[in-house]
Amino acid sequence: MRRILFLIALVAQVMTMSAAKQKVAIDRIDPTDWFVGMKNPSLQLMVYGKDIASVQEVTTDYPGAVVDSVVRLDSPNYLLVYMNLRNAQPGTMTLKFNLEKRKTLTYNYTLKAREMSGDKRIGFDISDVLYMLMPDRFAQGAGHNPQVKGMRPYKEDRTQPSLRHGGDLNGIREHLDYFNELGVTALWLTPVLENDSPDNEQGYSTYHGYATTDYYRVDPRFGTNADYRRLCDEAHAKGLKVVMDMIFNHSGFEHPWTHDMPTKDWLNLPEWLQQSQGTSNPTGTSFLQTSYKLTPVKDPYASQVDLRETVDGWFVPTMPDLNQRNQHLMTYLIQNSKWWIETIGIDGIRMDTYPYADARGMARWMKELDEEYPNFNTVGETWVTEPAYTAAWQKDSRLSKENSYLKTVMDFSFFDKLSQAKNEETDPWWQGLNRLYNSFVYDYLYEDPTHVMAFIDNHDTDRFLGNGKDTLALKQALALLMTVRRIPQLYYGTEILMNGTKEVTDGNVRKDFPGGFPGDKRNAFTKEGRTRAENGMFNWLSRLLHWRNGNETIIRGYQTQFIPYNGIYVITRRWHRNTVMTILNGTSKEAVLEVARYAELFDDGQDVSHVQDVATGRYYDLTKNLKLKPRQSLVLEF
Repeated sequence: MRRILFLIALVAQVMTMSAAKQKVAIDRIDPTDWFVGMKNPSLQLMVYGKDIASVQEVTTDYPGAVVDSVVRLDSPNYLLVYMNLRNAQPGTMTLKFNLEKRKTLTYNYTLKAREMSGDKRIGFDISDVLYMLMPDRFAQGAGHNPQVKGMRPYKEDRTQPSLRHGGDLNGIREHLDYFNELGVTALWLTPVLENDSPDNEQGYSTYHGYATTDYYRVDPRFGTNADYRRLCDEAHAKGLKVVMDMIFNHSGFEHPWTHDMPTKDWLNLPEWLQQSQGTSNPTGTSFLQTSYKLTPVKDPYASQVDLRETVDGWFVPTMPDLNQRNQHLMTYLIQNSKWWIETIGIDGIRMDTYPYADARGMARWMKELDEEYPNFNTVGETWVTEPAYTAAWQKDSRLSKENSYLKTVMDFSFFDKLSQAKNEETDPWWQGLNRLYNSFVYDYLYEDPTHVMAFIDNHDTDRFLGNGKDTLALKQALALLMTVRRIPQLYYGTEILMNGTKEVTDGNVRKDFPGGFPGDKRNAFTKEGRTRAENGMFNWLSRLLHWRNGNETIIRGYQTQFIPYNGIYVITRRWHRNTVMTILNGTSKEAVLEVARYAELFDDGQDVSHVQDVATGRYYDLTKNLKLKPRQSLVLEF
């Protein structure tokens, strides 16, 4: 018995000595640095490192900085340090991580001064026109590296629609003058953060950016954090805002959290990962994919199974679903958005897959962001085509029991109705442009219709032109988009008639911008490189965009719409004595606008015999009936 006890003691001693020899180290800390002078002085530090949770105490003697608490999670390889920086000044703060036997790890952490107070950060609004582009598909800058060392296996191949094509941030920066020439005022870039997932055997990659593997690093294939800052600074110098695309609903499979979850509930429904032995192959596992049906989130009669499938189900097996109900995770994500605002100077956020995430967690994020940056703006992707659903997500909505605090929502009803109307004849009741009229009648549901973003296509839809080149329909859509009471968003290449559908692959609606890459046969960034038809559309839209820029009637004017009559839809904006009258012939034949029906738009004694169409410069006489060509669109100002 004594011998057995001796052996047990010896084994225990060996294990203790072995553990003592293991070197506890700090691999990284998120956020990488922070800012003093924030309204919320609390700072969460997520410390990564082997067995870092064995740290007994964390201290600092930095003036004005206090360690509030240290939180150990389920994984021993993470440690959360909560600090209060209320009275701290910029400088280098030394953190001491005290181990057993008086051993100490030190880490120098940078605290920075803010460039401006949060209320001076001005977001995008109805005075702007957003231009959405995909960095990988827009343009490649000088000195581009086609194979970045240290990344998981990938290749750039522009012949393959689902592989990387090599666009980058410098390519966008080198074409800032193009956006000024076109007349847009804000750039929405699809996600630029690291997506370090390998290409798969089927020829797919994460070129799109929606599978984040590092929340504090620009993907090296796009450039560096410094490149992102330079792009933002130079865009600002040219009067352009920058909107950052973020994703809180899910991360990329190769994020460290997937294979070493900080807590057991860091991800939604992670059990299947054990069954798959840590792979993204769901075959034979309990994997649950989202239903992609967002209605249960607002449905007062929703079943638990439907709601669970929507919110907790994963978007795809390679995108782990984050659990925003975990308060530590939500704090991490909230801080991350603030860090990018302060570090890069972005002017807005577009949040992907908004209703798929936990509503209360997202409301907490929006409330905190609004408190810190009251004049900033965030738009959430709310993909349901009924106005009542969309309106319920808007800040202060009377339609929702709980406030989302989300200022701006996306108008999928406008997109959906327009997509149908373009292929129909406008009849006396429901078809054609009646669909748009019958969508706008529900604007009373919105707390603020000027904080609704409208679009005719984007990276997740067929392009408006489909596989054709119907410029008449496109001009009608753009005339409406630029004059109604909405924040308009364009999709890159629409101005040069880029088309395509998703019937084979998403890559066919995300083609490279002609002239953005070395070896391109033509350069559509220039007049000389565009075809006659492309120049015609570019010039028409550019005139409309420049006219819209700073136009008080469009920015502040109230809206009046007329039920489509004789196939003609009229919608107007009025501010003081100024009127903008958008006229659309929703039929494929000639139609006559009976001017007397719109007499309420004309002030007594007002001369409307010589009214200009802002997109073409031509003049029209509104003292008599107006003959319209098939599918003609006019934007008249008087």
